[in-house]
Amino acid sequence: MPVTNPAILALEDGSIFRGVAFGANAAIAGECVFNTSMTGYQEIITDPSYFGQIVTMTAPQIGNYGVNGEDEESRTPKCSGLVVREISPIVSNWRSKMSLDEYLKKYDIPGISEIDTRALTKKLRVDGAMKCCLSTLPLSDAEAVQRAKAWHDMAGSDYVKDVTCQSPYLWGADDATRHNTQYLPVGTRGGTTVTPAKKFKVAAFDYGAKYTIFRKLVRHGFEVQVFPATATAEEVREYGVDAVFLSNGPGDPAALPYIHQTVSRLLPDYPIFGICLGHQMLTHALGGTTFKLKFGHRGGNQPVKNLETGKVSITAQNHGFATDPKSLESRSAVVTEINLNDQTVEGLRHKELPVFSVQYHPEAAPGPNDADPLFEHFYQLVAKRKAGKI
Repeated sequence: MPVTNPAILALEDGSIFRGVAFGANAAIAGECVFNTSMTGYQEIITDPSYFGQIVTMTAPQIGNYGVNGEDEESRTPKCSGLVVREISPIVSNWRSKMSLDEYLKKYDIPGISEIDTRALTKKLRVDGAMKCCLSTLPLSDAEAVQRAKAWHDMAGSDYVKDVTCQSPYLWGADDATRHNTQYLPVGTRGGTTVTPAKKFKVAAFDYGAKYTIFRKLVRHGFEVQVFPATATAEEVREYGVDAVFLSNGPGDPAALPYIHQTVSRLLPDYPIFGICLGHQMLTHALGGTTFKLKFGHRGGNQPVKNLETGKVSITAQNHGFATDPKSLESRSAVVTEINLNDQTVEGLRHKELPVFSVQYHPEAAPGPNDADPLFEHFYQLVAKRKAGKI
């Protein structure tokens, strides 16, 4: 019989889940959240938006196709820990380079399996996302609960500074940022890949951006100049860019006033597209506010309705905060999309400027590609602005 080591997941309310350890030998605290995606665990654990969080996968078996060198959304895993019902005993895929267990060990991230993830998910839905402690080391129940309680709240936390790049760089200028292009879905017309011949230069703020967002921007006709979150409006202007992109990222959007100010200064001068945290940054830049959701939206099956066209898209999402629509009522923004599950804001646009954002992830990875045309819409906005039509 294989040797198994015990592990524990303790919630701040005193709930204890016992299971089997995998990944690294460690004890960590963070915010316990759940993701309903059926596939894409590698993209999920490497998504910087999960920084500071311990992710519970609701799919019953995780790890069956291993880990490869193409599907990472950042250079290393960014979640604090992983919770699963069952870790697959077999790894089978032609692209696999190592098992999920080996991958987490490599980056010192603990995991726990053999727990009732349905019960845990129901608790988080009923009581809300909680602080927790995951330990694959010997730790008493009382100490684990105390570590969970002692962890700082997600609300008020600036995690962007922990995941943003340190200096500007051109996406695709080295091998590390060129990989995975052969597996990326692209738009087609009549079976032929469509990539605009004319390229526009976009300043992409990295608040914890997923690699696939930059890949999609390139595929849709942009040269992507990446900037750290702390870059100023003046630094962006020095590069002579045609547009601005605001990326996803972790933490509380209200705790980033330095970003709100930069976006406000850029609003009058450039077409702007924001995704996830970028959407929330635009909300604050326009004078609106955000609030923390009870348990957030995380998964690849969120229905979103466009209020202007009536179209419904199934979207990939990963966020724990949302825009307060009442805070925008007297502003220059219009709410364009809502979540059909809970009616929260999923998109907005400026009434006069070529500026828009969405709360969800149109690049997916993992998830459906219903919202992929938003990248083309951004390109067309920039083209019209450059032609003097808007």
